[in-house]
Amino acid sequence: MPGGRLTNDDRRQIAEWVADGLAYAEIARRLERPTSTISREVARNAAPSGGYLAEVAQESAGLRARRRKAPRLVEDVTGGRPGRETEEMRAFVDEFAALLAATGMPRMTARVFVCLLTADVSGLTSAELVERLRVSPASVSKSIAALEAMELVVRRSDPGGRRERYVIEDDVWLQAWQADTGAHAEIATAAQRGIAIFGAESTAGIRLDGMGRFFARLSEHMGGSGLADAVVHDALSVLAGLVQAGRPLTEDALAAGLDWPRERITAAVEALRAEPAIADPFALNAVEAGKYGVVARPDRLSPRQCAALAQG
Repeated sequence: MPGGRLTNDDRRQIAEWVADGLAYAEIARRLERPTSTISREVARNAAPSGGYLAEVAQESAGLRARRRKAPRLVEDVTGGRPGRETEEMRAFVDEFAALLAATGMPRMTARVFVCLLTADVSGLTSAELVERLRVSPASVSKSIAALEAMELVVRRSDPGGRRERYVIEDDVWLQAWQADTGAHAEIATAAQRGIAIFGAESTAGIRLDGMGRFFARLSEHMGGSGLADAVVHDALSVLAGLVQAGRPLTEDALAAGLDWPRERITAAVEALRAEPAIADPFALNAVEAGKYGVVARPDRLSPRQCAALAQG
């Protein structure tokens, strides 16, 4: 009816008249609609290359109508499915947050993290977090700042740029892992400075030595190897060859014994030097010019343990 909602036939007419070059005012006059109705309709459903798509416009109108008619359901705190599962899913968020809090993460920060973790891919705004967790904006803001410092959350702007959404990316664990690796290496370095200050045989020195060795190994293993699997395999085979020989060998002797090209041996030796963690708990040892042997990693055992084992 004139002045009512546009019908499918109306939209087909609009498409034809737009293609013919008619002005919006003339189209509006023919359909007995306000000019603004026609201009909004064409702008909303314009094709990327120009023109107006009647079929797309009709489908979009149907979707909008169904959304208007759909009953409003209470959403769970995760932004997931509505209905009877709401309380169960809210309980999961609280339970998971409690587990994270037990590892040292502040409880409020843990709740915000789990809420984002279980949200959809678009993330949540600060206002949505406040509503779903039923907490103050200040609590959410403080928790987001903490999560950003741990590189667990990233900010993204809405298409309009008016609001920020907080998102947990798929590789968040790798990012957090790598971030922690840098901190672990710094702790190990600081521990070595402490040993020099307090003395290796002092109580403080012994404690710092154990802590430093632990964090150094943790940093190496968490950092992962950037080497190809084949190179790592070759490096371990070189170690096995040296153990089997029971004596230091040159690269030429290793190449002959393993029946490999010399270049392959050299690459394996360089890998063992560049990333000692791949040989843990052993280490390549340059015994003399051009010869290599195998020893236990020096940071696996404390000086006291080494002395005791040597005496035994």
